[in-house]
Amino acid sequence: MIIGGVRRRRLAGWLAACALFAVISACGRDQTPPPPAPDLTPEAVEPVEIEPPTAETALRPIDASDLPPLLDDGALAGAEASGDRWASLRQALERNRRWLSGRPAGRRLQVGPYRTSIRQALETTQEILTLLDEDPSPERFGAELAQRFAWVESIGGESGQVLVTGYYEPILDASLSRRDGYSTPIFGPPGGVVRADLGAFADDLSGRRIAGFVRGGRLVPMPTRGELWRDRGPLAGREIAWARDRVDLFFLEIQGSGTLRLPDGSTRRVGYAASNGRPYRSIGKLLIDEGEIPRERMSMQALRRWLRQHPAEVGRVLEHNASVVFFRFLDGPPVGNLGVPVTPGRSIAVDQSLMPPGGIAFLDTERARATDDGTRTVDGTLRRLVVMQDTGGAIRGAGRVDFFWGRGDEAANRAGAMQQPGRLLVLVPRGAVHDTMSGPANDPDAAAARSTG
Repeated sequence: MIIGGVRRRRLAGWLAACALFAVISACGRDQTPPPPAPDLTPEAVEPVEIEPPTAETALRPIDASDLPPLLDDGALAGAEASGDRWASLRQALERNRRWLSGRPAGRRLQVGPYRTSIRQALETTQEILTLLDEDPSPERFGAELAQRFAWVESIGGESGQVLVTGYYEPILDASLSRRDGYSTPIFGPPGGVVRADLGAFADDLSGRRIAGFVRGGRLVPMPTRGELWRDRGPLAGREIAWARDRVDLFFLEIQGSGTLRLPDGSTRRVGYAASNGRPYRSIGKLLIDEGEIPRERMSMQALRRWLRQHPAEVGRVLEHNASVVFFRFLDGPPVGNLGVPVTPGRSIAVDQSLMPPGGIAFLDTERARATDDGTRTVDGTLRRLVVMQDTGGAIRGAGRVDFFWGRGDEAANRAGAMQQPGRLLVLVPRGAVHDTMSGPANDPDAAAARSTG
């Protein structure tokens, strides 16, 4: 979940990429986007050059009449669970307010075709928090949001919708020292790493980043997953803990943070610190292509089951993803790439080269869960106000959203099964300025006028 490259791609690549993204969430873990999947039907799709979205075009204005009902089902669930229906949203917004307060007030933020500032985003966040202090009903809250603010919508992927996956905080058995049964190293960040933004050297590489070591005056890449398993090399001595199971560690890397359960029963939380800069490659996509798991049955649970049933194949399959995540100990809950804790049920990860960091949005999608045989089922809607507080190695483009479910078995089940279509509507802070000559369909000033009568 922590942590882009926007590059020109073929339409055929976009169609195939949907299959890659639908396999499994890989939130946060490296700086480099996964390569597009091979075209499934190359003879049927004529390659066509299309312009990739930018921060200005990834979100499009929509008219207020096109807004869905902004009815927050998280508030309904919160009322049932604790009696405080707005507790989780209030927590996420308070964390967002603290993050915004630490940024230069005049710094520009791009919200689709609108230009706004940290100051305006902070004022808008405070306005929503003040509204929550009145403990509005979900119906009134949604109506106020629609009345007071302008909204823009993600252009989504090829289908025009976003693909919503989930991530969670896993728990795995580990030891702080190497001992019998604990032999898989969990690395801290290496020293002497040089990171480079390739966009500073060529415009067509904007958003692409690399990392490596300087050897003999040359920048050389960091070891791959397989290389580190065979020889820890420059990372020897950088181990912060040792895992009992390397499959568990692999999924910890995919999630980006989690809890180590130590032999004495105590726990330590760890979170993303850095990566080896290698491209993320989906092992789920690999097993689909090899005919091992049907595409319609692919989920995190299905992956784990297959790996347990094929222990001789574990090394080969996991090494397919050369990307490695390095961890650090956390004193509190997992944090997103903004450096603030992510809130279960309220924080999302998006491509922050296209979406505003700390942006407030309304997510309209479905819930899913995995049954014992690996089948995914939809069991309701997921509609609520969320905050863009994270990003991820596989969360690339306007058509991707990763939803943070929290910690525990239920969160793991939900996150592992979630591959749902949806809509992402982003709130435009008051005072935002439209970047083009033509007026927006849903003007922030008009929204402000509506809210003041």
